[in-house]
Amino acid sequence: MSRIGKISASAALLLGLAGTAFAGPQMTFGPNDEGTLQLDYKGQFQMTVRDTGSGDNNDDTTTNFNFRRNRLALMGAYGDMLSLYVQTEFTEDPNVTTLGVASTNAGTEFQLLDAVMRFKLNDSFHVNVGKFKYNLSRENLEACEMPLTLDRSLFINTAYTKTRDMGVAVWGNLFNDMFQYRADVMEGRKAVSGDTAPSSNFRYSIRGHVTLLDPENEYGYKGTYLGKKKVLTIGGAYQYEPEIAYGDTVAKTDKKDYKAWTVDGFFEYPFEGVGTVTASAAYEDVNLDDAYKGANPDAGTIGINGQKNGWYVKGGYMLPMLPLQFFGRYEKWRFASLNNVFDQKVDWYGGGANYYFRDQNLKLTAEVSHTDFGTEGIVNGVNSKDFTTFITQLQLIF
Repeated sequence: MSRIGKISASAALLLGLAGTAFAGPQMTFGPNDEGTLQLDYKGQFQMTVRDTGSGDNNDDTTTNFNFRRNRLALMGAYGDMLSLYVQTEFTEDPNVTTLGVASTNAGTEFQLLDAVMRFKLNDSFHVNVGKFKYNLSRENLEACEMPLTLDRSLFINTAYTKTRDMGVAVWGNLFNDMFQYRADVMEGRKAVSGDTAPSSNFRYSIRGHVTLLDPENEYGYKGTYLGKKKVLTIGGAYQYEPEIAYGDTVAKTDKKDYKAWTVDGFFEYPFEGVGTVTASAAYEDVNLDDAYKGANPDAGTIGINGQKNGWYVKGGYMLPMLPLQFFGRYEKWRFASLNNVFDQKVDWYGGGANYYFRDQNLKLTAEVSHTDFGTEGIVNGVNSKDFTTFITQLQLIF
C-alpha cells in the first residue's frame, strides 16, 4: 500500500471510531506516516430541577448545574489493522442521583473510562483487549453521545460492574454484514478474598444480532442515525459468572451464581417529505439466585443493580426540514430489593426534544421525566417517593 493509502486507511478508521461529523486534531507518525492519532473532547452540561430532595423534610425542589459527562478521548490507528481508544472522564459532585438526592457532597472523580486495543484481522474477526463495554444490552452499547432520548436507561446496568469491564472480546460480521456475533471473557466482580466472595471467576458473555436493512456493523450502536440510515436490527445476549456472592456474608455460606439475558430491537426509517421515525425496545433479566432472600445477602445482589427484570420502549420523530427531534420513553422494572423494599416496582416515563445545531457535535436537549414507585414510604430510613425531574442539556463534541 502506498504512503497516501496508509494514511487514508488510518484516517478512515479513526473517523469510524469517532463516529462524529467532524473530528478533533490529528497527527501522523511512523516511518511512512502509517500511524494517526486524534484527540476529541466530549461534554454534556446539564441544568437539573427535581421537585423533591431538599429542604427540612426533603420535600422541596432541588436545583443543580453539573456535567453529565466531561471526557477527553484519544484515538489511534496504525494502518488498517491496529487501533487504540483511550478515554478519561472527570465527574464533579453528582449529588442528584437516579433515585434521590445525596445527603453529603459526592465529591469528584477522575477515571480511565476506556483503554482498549483493537485488532481487525478481517471484517469477520476482530479482537478487543483492555477496558471497554461488555456485550450484554444494546442500550449500554449505544454511544453515550448519540442516544435517542436524553440518556440511556437509568436501570440497565448489571451487578458488580458499571458500563465497562476489563477483558477480551472477539466479534465480527457475517453474511454481508447481516449477522454480527460477539463473545467476551471479562473480569466481572473484581477479585476479592474468600472473606468477601465465595470464588473468583471470569464473566462470560455472548451476543448476536440480525440486521435486515442497512447494516449496524460496528462494535457500538447508536440510539438514532438522524435519518441517514434505514435500520431494522434484532438482537439478544446472555451473560454468566459462577459463585459471585454469598447469600449469607456472615456465615460465608449460600453461594450464588450470576446470570443475565436480554432481547432487543431497533428500527429507524426516514420517510421522504414526512420525517424520520425511530423505535426501540428491550427486555432484560438479571438473576442472582435469589440472594436477597439470604440471612445476610451481599450488598451487590440487591438494590438498583442487583436482581431485577424489566423492559423499556422508546420512540422518536424527526422533522423532515428542521433538525428537531421529539422523543419519549417508558420503562417498567421489578427489583428484588430496592430501598429496603422487597419486590419493589418502578415505572419511569419521560419525553422531550433534541435540537441538532451540528448533528450530535452540538446539540441541545430538554427532557421531563417522572419516577413512580410501586411502594412508597420510608423503610429503615430510606425514602421511596415519586418525583418529577426536568433536565436541559447542551452537548459539545470537539
